Amino acid sequence: MRLTLDEALAVGSQLEIAAINGTDIIPLSPTLAAQCGYSMDSDPWGTQKSLCPCWADETFNLGLRIQMYGDGLSKKVQHDVTETCSYSRWASREILYSGARFGDLLCPLGVNPHGHSRSPSHHGCIWKMTFHTPDSKVMVLKDAHRAGYGAMTTPTRLVLRSPYNMPETYAEEVAGVPMEVFSVSTYYKQVRRLAIIVSAAACPTGGLVFTDEVITWYVPRRIPPLISSAFKILETHMGINGQRLDKTMMAIRRYKLSITESHVVIELPVGSPDGYYKSHAPDYSYHITYTVEPMLELLWRAEDTRADTRYKVLFPITTPLMPRPPHVTEIPEQKVFNVLLGTFLHDVSLLNITFTTGVLTVTECNARGFDFQEHRFANSSKTFSLQVPFSDEVVLKHNPNPLTTVYFLPLVFGLLILPEQIPFPHPAELEASLEDVVLPTTTGFCDQDNFYISVKYGSQGDNFQIMMLHAGSWRELDTELYSLTDNNTHVSIVVPYTAPDTVFETVQSDSIRARVDLLLLETPNMWQLNDLSLACYFPLTMTECYPNGTVTALAVKVESVRNLNPKYLTLSDQSCKPVFSNDRFAFFSFSLNSCGTTRTFFDNVMAYENEIAMHHSMGKHQSRKGLINPDYRHTVSCYYLVNDTETMAFRTRPRNSDPKADPGVGQLVVQMRLAQEVSYDLFYQTEDYPVVKYLQQPLYFEVELMWSTDPRIALVLENCWATLHEDRTTLPSWDLIVKRCENLDDRYIVFHPVVADARIHIPAHVKRFSVKMFTFTTDETVLKEQIFVHCDADLCDTTKPDGICSGQCASPLGTQSLSNQLAQEEVSADISQHQISSGPILLSDSSNFV
Repeated sequence: MRLTLDEALAVGSQLEIAAINGTDIIPLSPTLAAQCGYSMDSDPWGTQKSLCPCWADETFNLGLRIQMYGDGLSKKVQHDVTETCSYSRWASREILYSGARFGDLLCPLGVNPHGHSRSPSHHGCIWKMTFHTPDSKVMVLKDAHRAGYGAMTTPTRLVLRSPYNMPETYAEEVAGVPMEVFSVSTYYKQVRRLAIIVSAAACPTGGLVFTDEVITWYVPRRIPPLISSAFKILETHMGINGQRLDKTMMAIRRYKLSITESHVVIELPVGSPDGYYKSHAPDYSYHITYTVEPMLELLWRAEDTRADTRYKVLFPITTPLMPRPPHVTEIPEQKVFNVLLGTFLHDVSLLNITFTTGVLTVTECNARGFDFQEHRFANSSKTFSLQVPFSDEVVLKHNPNPLTTVYFLPLVFGLLILPEQIPFPHPAELEASLEDVVLPTTTGFCDQDNFYISVKYGSQGDNFQIMMLHAGSWRELDTELYSLTDNNTHVSIVVPYTAPDTVFETVQSDSIRARVDLLLLETPNMWQLNDLSLACYFPLTMTECYPNGTVTALAVKVESVRNLNPKYLTLSDQSCKPVFSNDRFAFFSFSLNSCGTTRTFFDNVMAYENEIAMHHSMGKHQSRKGLINPDYRHTVSCYYLVNDTETMAFRTRPRNSDPKADPGVGQLVVQMRLAQEVSYDLFYQTEDYPVVKYLQQPLYFEVELMWSTDPRIALVLENCWATLHEDRTTLPSWDLIVKRCENLDDRYIVFHPVVADARIHIPAHVKRFSVKMFTFTTDETVLKEQIFVHCDADLCDTTKPDGICSGQCASPLGTQSLSNQLAQEEVSADISQHQISSGPILLSDSSNFV
């Protein structure tokens, strides 16, 4: 009888099994189980028992009491199982081998010494047993039972049982197949006589050949310990799990049974449905085995004694470990790692996954949006799938080149074999390469005074440095020199065309062509992501001829003569040097009858001409040389009409009285406001004060003449300064604008251009400047964390350009402004002055003082 216990009852439970013999309940110890032919075999999904009871003959009345307890049960569970079986096809000798995975293997020997015709009454008893190992070893029945052997009699049979691998058994190889041999002489007492029965059993312990597809089991056709004379095989049967199979079922299962000259051969395909697969993880490496239990049953007849022998072997076979390394398959998907892990048997579970940031359970993976799933198939195998977006922090990224991103996902899958709870890891590394980098872009435009450059961030954000071309080499953008605005998507840069990082390409009589070169450099790879070369024409008067015979001329260092030092330029008369010069400009002022100026007449025109050039070297150790192939030459020309007649008409009429102007009364209002950003679109209102700013955060001020539509009026900032207190006359104070120009001791003050728009109709009525937030300190101690800004604003008449209305800190690039600067003209008193203030502006507590 074979009893199968369902997985739900068996797994995780402890079993106690007892035999029911009438009213007696006899616990089955391993020794008693071997004596009575009991064995237990379990697989991961159920438990099986097979029994040959001690207390039965041709009719088997079987009873078992099964008690289960353990982790999965709240209390002990008891089941009684009874069954009645009959078996009447006894041969003269029955040999049964039943292999078990747990406990000893059994080689029972059944002998019918009297044949089936003898009456079952008056059977004798066993006196002693002599075991042949092959040496003789004698035991009385009691000692044999104590040693673990089973020996008993029924009315018609003598039954002997031996556990496998007993000391009294021995190994023998038969036809190349290893076998375990059990040979014993049993002394059997009957009334008035003593019988000696010599018995032997030989059980195969090998004879297996494995391939990936087929298990071949060889059993010797002739077994010498059992056969001593000629014999004839009468029946050959194959079965599975103790049950015979007919030829139809064998064909369906693709089982083969054949007999050769020396062997009986059984072939079983690996993976047949009568067996099962099991997972293993030796050395944390995934393997599987396949287990099946074929049965071979032979019936042969000895030709000399005509006695029949039924030889039945139940032979559990487990294949060697077969490596089945899991495969990680990456399914391409947009911006997502789509991973398929498998294939596994159904006894494998995924417990967790280790990422670079830590370990996540399956539940935590799904909660994070990784979409973990388990996929089961009809053959009981399974795979696991996982989706991880490239954007998650567990995915590592790097760029091998400016346009490509390599995404890298290292994983360790934590797997578990059930029900043994055996863990094993499986590491995996996934990698994907995409050309998905969006590079930053640059655009630019110009007005009359500045370059305006916009850099739009790419997909990598601000992972670059802005480089400017200066004197033929690249250097990092000086953020203190230029006005920068960053809104996390763009960075805007304002570069005056006279800035140190610009170059002058060409000059014309009324304009100059300037260029700025910008490079976006990725660090640390030093990749050039993008560049911009922006060139524009800016208005600039190079020569100014006055009716009084005075000329002003401006010489500019252009790109084609990089080594030129303007201070060494002279007019034709080399004693006529610049009245002002720097590293880029030389300003000359002279009369037309001096400095080697030539005069030429043609038609009614008188032309004056001079030349600005590098006439000699001024090096310390170099001698004076004449004009030989000068590398710079600029011609200055003025044209006057020799004779000119102007005609005008007028008429007079007598007047009754002298003219006089009617007095008028009016008020001009000037205000100063603090803008929220460099666009000057939004301003802080009265209720917003005090305004809080961080240290060195830009403060954008706008001073405006209100409600005036007179284009003849211009607003000029004469002086601006900052104080600790609202009173503009208090100390300490710091100058911001002095005599219409930035304080040269403060490099953070910047004038911003004003252009007409929907709000501002007359740009001359508005002035804008910025300064970075600061505070007054003494001995590194902050005096007070606030400032007030005050200005003196002048309103002037634009019809008098030689006065203050020549411009706010008039640039030395124009001849008129340069002459004003160099001559240090006094400001006309014909102006209207206004005083305005803004504040308080507080320093944020989180600022770090420097």
